[in-house]
Amino acid sequence: MTRSIKNPKKAKRKNKGSKKGDGSSSSSVPSMPAKVWQPGVDKLEEGEELQCDPSAYNSLHAFHIGWPCLSFDIIHDTLGLVRTEFPHTVYFMAGTQAEKASWNSIGIFKVSNITGRRRELMPKPAADDSAMDSDDSDSEDDSEDEDPDSSRSPILQLRKVTHEGSINRIRSMTQTPHICAAWADTGYVQVWDFSSHLNALAESETEGVQGAAAVFNQDPLAKFKHKDEGYAIDWSPLVPGRLVSGDCKNCIHLWEPTSGATWNVDKTPFVGHTASVEDLQWSPTEPHVFASCSVDGSIAIWDTRLGKSSAASFKAHNADVNVMSWNRLASCMLASGSDDGTFSIRDLRLLKEGDAVVAHFEYHKHPITSIEWSPHEPSSLAVSSSDHQLTIWDLSLEKDEEEEAEFKAQTKEHVNAPEDLPPQLLFIHQGQKDIKELHWHSQIPGMIVSTAGDGFNILMPSNIQTTLPSDGA
Repeated sequence: MTRSIKNPKKAKRKNKGSKKGDGSSSSSVPSMPAKVWQPGVDKLEEGEELQCDPSAYNSLHAFHIGWPCLSFDIIHDTLGLVRTEFPHTVYFMAGTQAEKASWNSIGIFKVSNITGRRRELMPKPAADDSAMDSDDSDSEDDSEDEDPDSSRSPILQLRKVTHEGSINRIRSMTQTPHICAAWADTGYVQVWDFSSHLNALAESETEGVQGAAAVFNQDPLAKFKHKDEGYAIDWSPLVPGRLVSGDCKNCIHLWEPTSGATWNVDKTPFVGHTASVEDLQWSPTEPHVFASCSVDGSIAIWDTRLGKSSAASFKAHNADVNVMSWNRLASCMLASGSDDGTFSIRDLRLLKEGDAVVAHFEYHKHPITSIEWSPHEPSSLAVSSSDHQLTIWDLSLEKDEEEEAEFKAQTKEHVNAPEDLPPQLLFIHQGQKDIKELHWHSQIPGMIVSTAGDGFNILMPSNIQTTLPSDGA
C-alpha cells in the first residue's frame, strides 16, 4: 500500500524558452509540433518541456490550503441538485498531513467563481486527449462560450479546526453533510459537526479568504480508538449516521447512531482479513451489507445481521487491494484498485459462479490510490495512481474502426494520439504530483476534484458529458 505524502493525454511537447505553463514559446527557438504525451513511454529531450493543452478542458483550476492533504470530501450543498452553468461554487472538507502532529487541522472551505466554458462535444474517439499542467487553464483564445465572469480567479475561503495528528481519511455523512468522520494516524476515529463553519462560509464572501484563515479549537461529537491507525471508513448511504471503520490490525468496527448526536461503537470487531483493511464501502441498496478490501489481496462482503464473519470472500488481486468503489447507479458492479497498478470491475451477481470479473485493466504501472464511479453515468469511473495520472474510463465504449477513422480525419491537425490505448480510456489528466484521492461532484456533472502532494485540482474535461440525459439516468 502507498499512503503518506512525504495533465492529461494531450500534452504539448515544446522547446524551452519561456516559463512552464505560460502557453507561449520563445521566438528564438522553434517549437515542435504538438504531440500526445504518453507517461512512462515518451521521454523529454534536452531543451523540451510539457505544455498544457487548455482546449482539453471546459474548466481547470488549481489551489492548495497549506499542508498537503491525503484525503478530502466534497460536501453536498443546497445550491442545486444538477448545476451546469458557470461560475460554480463548491464546498469541501479536508485533513492535513503536517510536519508535526500539533500542526494538523481539518479544513472546511468554499471555492467560488469556478469559471469555464460550455461548448459542443467533439466526436468521441477511442480515447480522447487531455492536458498537462496544474495551473489555471481556461483558454483565452476560445471565448465564444466563455463564462462572463472568467476574468476573475476562483475565490478560496477557509476555516480550520485543530486536529492532533495527520488525517488519513475524511468523509462527510451522506444525509447530513456537515457531519464528518476523520481517521487519524493516532488510531482515533472522530466524528465532527462543522455546521457553524459551513454557515459562516455560506453567509460571507470574505470569511476566511486565503491567507487569513481562522483556526478554531473544537471538540468532536464522538471518538473511538482502534488498536492501530487505519484508512478505511464509510457512511451508510441508506441509514443516516451508520458508519464502519477499519484499521491496519484487520479489525472493522460498526458505529450505530443513538439519540442526541452520539454513537454506539461495537467493540467486538468484524474479523476475517489477514492483513490491513484498506477501504470500506456500504452497499447502495442493502442497509446491512458492506464490502471491505485488504492488503491480503482479498475483498469480503459482510452482512451485519449474520455475526462477525464475512458472508463471502474472494481473491481480488495479486497484490494489496488499496481502494474500492460500489456503483450506486448499477449496484451489482464493484470496482477495486491494487498496489500493482491494476484495477478490476466485478459483477457481484456472478460471485457464486466463480469468476465475477467483467473488466480488468493494466494501464497504470504504479499503485492505484483512488477509484470512484461516476454519480451520473453508470458505466463511467475515475482512477488515480502513483504514476501521477488521473484517468477517466467509460466501460460502454468499444473500438469502432470506422468512427475512429472519421474522428482522426476531422482532428488530424490537432491530435497525434497513440494507437495502443484501451478503447475504454476516455481521458488522462496529469500535472499533479503523487495524486492521492479523487471525487466526482454529485451535483455538477462532469466535475472531478483531486488532491495530491502539491495541492488540489478542479477539472472538467471537455469530452465528459456535462448535462444529464433527458430520462435522468
